[in-house]
Amino acid sequence: MNGVREIRVGLATCGVAAGAQRVYEALVDAAVSAGVTPSIKRVGCVGMCYNEPLVEVVDSTGELVRYGHVQPEDAARIVRDHVVGGKPVADRVVDSERFFGRQVRIVLENCGTIDPESIDEYRACDGYLALEKVLRTMTPADVVALVSASGLRGRGGAGFPAGTKWGLAAKEIASQKYFVCNGDEGDPGAFMDRSVLEGDPHRVLEGMAIAAYAIGASKGYAYVRAEYPLAIARLEKAIVDARAAGFLGEDILGSGFSFDVRIKAGAGAFVCGEETALIASIEGRRGMPRRRPPYPSVSGLWGHPTCINNVETLANVPWILRRGAAAFAAYGTEKSKGTKVFALAGKINHSGLIEVPMGMSIREIIFDIGGGIQGGRELKAIQMGGPSGGCLPASLADTAVDYEALKATGAIVGSGGMIVLDDATCMVDVARFFLDFTQKESCGKCTFCRVGTKRMLETLERICAGQGNEEELERLVELGQKVKAYSLCGLGQTAPNPILTTTRYFPDEYIAHIRDGACPAKVCKPLLRYGIDATACKNCRICVRQCPVKAISDGDGEFQVIAEALCAKCGRCLQVCPFGAVNAETGKVRA
Repeated sequence: MNGVREIRVGLATCGVAAGAQRVYEALVDAAVSAGVTPSIKRVGCVGMCYNEPLVEVVDSTGELVRYGHVQPEDAARIVRDHVVGGKPVADRVVDSERFFGRQVRIVLENCGTIDPESIDEYRACDGYLALEKVLRTMTPADVVALVSASGLRGRGGAGFPAGTKWGLAAKEIASQKYFVCNGDEGDPGAFMDRSVLEGDPHRVLEGMAIAAYAIGASKGYAYVRAEYPLAIARLEKAIVDARAAGFLGEDILGSGFSFDVRIKAGAGAFVCGEETALIASIEGRRGMPRRRPPYPSVSGLWGHPTCINNVETLANVPWILRRGAAAFAAYGTEKSKGTKVFALAGKINHSGLIEVPMGMSIREIIFDIGGGIQGGRELKAIQMGGPSGGCLPASLADTAVDYEALKATGAIVGSGGMIVLDDATCMVDVARFFLDFTQKESCGKCTFCRVGTKRMLETLERICAGQGNEEELERLVELGQKVKAYSLCGLGQTAPNPILTTTRYFPDEYIAHIRDGACPAKVCKPLLRYGIDATACKNCRICVRQCPVKAISDGDGEFQVIAEALCAKCGRCLQVCPFGAVNAETGKVRA
């Protein structure tokens, strides 16, 4: 092992939540005590969230050893044995080949590698070279043409070609134009934009500046949800440092082009991910969509031409300008070029952030990169595209991840959320969960979304309680199709997707709830009955002590019984019984 050059500690939100700040401080103390002086630096998330806190020890040749689940008490061993002694601490080393082996990191190339608060480290990785190239050698039309040729499509969900969008805004003649970065990431289980902003904020600013030059904008806004305080703090510092270095502000690099960025912290409304609602929020109004046309490229912020791209889209731009359109288009499929960042969540062993070429199958992502399903259970479904996406069955796991292929299934790529569901999941309950979210997040402006999502949710709640009927199920699907067709904005137009896909791919589960009063996955509480097998019960009384509503008492003899009238159906007794005596039954009681 060569001499240690630096120690990296993952201090994105996932790392901090796992205790990485204490690990960082312990490493600093251990290095001081040992009298060694390697660079110990904060970095963003490398993507292996399931192994946090993460520490990487990098030698003088760039070779690294990655440690997972590091605790403060491990710091002294890492410094003593590895940094000083040159021998890695074997019991903390994690094998990352499976996780990273098939990834292609364009957006995430610096995340987990550089200090996100250091503009010097960003520049050492070719940061701002693309902006310099653009301002010194290219016209705005050249930039639009290059991005169009790359095939880059917006990564915020709709998949609209970025170059086309820029071209429309560039054609408008106006004394003032705006460019907006949409960082309002509100999908449950999604953390792509947050991780990029926390791990490589200068990359997003460089992408914004290049895009602003292409369309002729002099002012920009980064709209980031207020629930991302670390992302906002690092972006704020990046803006200050970029101004000081001459990459933002007046007359950038002496080119005559001026562009500056302000941050707008969103209040956490999911609907503000929609462009016109986001514009209203920046203007200080309630975040509600408006009819289009006019499109933002014609009349956006305060009536001026405005172009909006999300964080991931913009993070691709510097790479494309440095490497060329053909290099980006070499990845992906015919109509879906480049790579896509996904947040893997749910019942998957390797939850975290990945970046893969478009066209890779869902199965490859889950099993080759994500390590398969937790607990050795079976894959049942994949929720793609966030709460407005679709639930695909395991039989469609070989579907390629691209815009057209997923649309054909009834799902969407969305912004990149991928929630993996195992065979213990109730798909009716999943549809209810996501519809509950979108119904609450509806701004209420249009009737189909405001009333339609409410009625669909009420129907799902009745079905989950065993009170639905087959006529209601038919009306549920019909109403979903109408809400999809007639809602004003993307929230309402996609809100029915979880219903339309689960009724399409998992009809038997709906029928079981309705006809049999049964939840096959034993998830829907109103349809469950808990009991205790007297022959298996050892009368240890663990269930009695754990029951929060005191529904368990002595039976006749040495066993316990559950009073059904008092039972809250929390399932705690089933979880704690060491003898398997507690059982959960579902379905109508047969005479």
